[in-house]
Amino acid sequence: MAQRPSAGMTIGRLAKAAGVGVETVRYYQRRGLLSSPVRPPLGFRRYGSDVLERLRGIRRAQRAGFSLAEIAVLLRLDRMRDRHGAHQLAVRKIADIDQQLRVLCELRRMLTQLTDACERGSSRLPCPIIDRFAPPPPS
Repeated sequence: MAQRPSAGMTIGRLAKAAGVGVETVRYYQRRGLLSSPVRPPLGFRRYGSDVLERLRGIRRAQRAGFSLAEIAVLLRLDRMRDRHGAHQLAVRKIADIDQQLRVLCELRRMLTQLTDACERGSSRLPCPIIDRFAPPPPS
């Protein structure tokens, strides 16, 4: 059965239903993550529930840590034939996350040392936190 021209959601309703802004929808269209429906001669573009589900899937992938470039790859994969490609993408993402965790742990260690030194230090000495990040005083 053919869809009536008035069926579907406007871009504003689509964005609201997905919890994003209209500009986000347009940006995803420019990036090729979402298609743009044809604008009827006397009306607004209408988006179907399939576009809403794709948009929600993009948001879920972002929350899982995937970049828009990685999501574009995921969206091109076939659900049945491309299991290995999806697995490889996820394995690489896990490795990226592990690296980020190592960096964050090192940053936390350094800041903990500085705050401990600040708490233990004399008020007559320069603050170790400021000393660490500020340029040296002029000579």
